Amino acid sequence: MSDKNGSAGGKPDVAALREDIKQTRAELGETVQALAAKADVKARAKEQVELTKQKAKAQVHDATGKVREAAAAAVGAASEKVRTAKAQAGDKVALAGDKVKESGALDKVKESGVLDKVKDTGVLDKAQDARAQVQRNPIPFAAVLAAGVALVGIILIVRGRRK
Repeated sequence: MSDKNGSAGGKPDVAALREDIKQTRAELGETVQALAAKADVKARAKEQVELTKQKAKAQVHDATGKVREAAAAAVGAASEKVRTAKAQAGDKVALAGDKVKESGALDKVKESGVLDKVKDTGVLDKAQDARAQVQRNPIPFAAVLAAGVALVGIILIVRGRRK
């Protein structure tokens, strides 16, 4: 009726038992590996640090791109304002020159000798130097400085949000 192993049937198949033992050992090995991985705090901490590093790098990369775009837009806007101001100033100077010619004031100044005195002081040379400098570098230093300050401000804001 029953054998020594307590089963109701005949002797169990040895090959089936060996296969069952083999599978149980494999499952037990996987379970042990999973438990060992969970118990390895140092390795888990390293993995978490790496994940955090990757997230931080991605955020910095995104923020850098946004800052560059904002700085480029600010420089473009400032450059456009400078061009507009330059054009307006040129128009106003031309209009003023026409008015001076029409009024005959230039002839009166030449006759009085004031023009020679102004030339001797070097004011005209300074004005011409300033004009040449603006033509060489149409983006003023202040606009570049403002863009740099905006860039630093945005970086500080992004850093503050990460903490």
